[in-house]
Amino acid sequence: MIIFGTKGYLYQLAILTLVCGQCGNPAAHTLRKRVTKFTLFFVPLFPISTKYQTQCTFCGAEQKVGAEQAEQLQAQNAGGHGGQSYGQPQQQPYQS
Repeated sequence: MIIFGTKGYLYQLAILTLVCGQCGNPAAHTLRKRVTKFTLFFVPLFPISTKYQTQCTFCGAEQKVGAEQAEQLQAQNAGGHGGQSYGQPQQQPYQS
């Protein structure tokens, strides 16, 4: 008898300040990595799939991100530049 299956892991990589594409608010977004691993006898052996996504903390909207884009966002966050260049451009408030 062989017992096999999959198990999912969710890693929070960074918290970035971005402009949400859904609600348009500049808010914190969590950058997450979801890894699905093949298991044999309940022991995770190797990853089957890896997906990245961001989630807005203001409205809860999720957006899929590619691996290269996720690495760029992490590099921007580590460099202290913030994530303002991702998504929609940051708009200045209206002044009369």
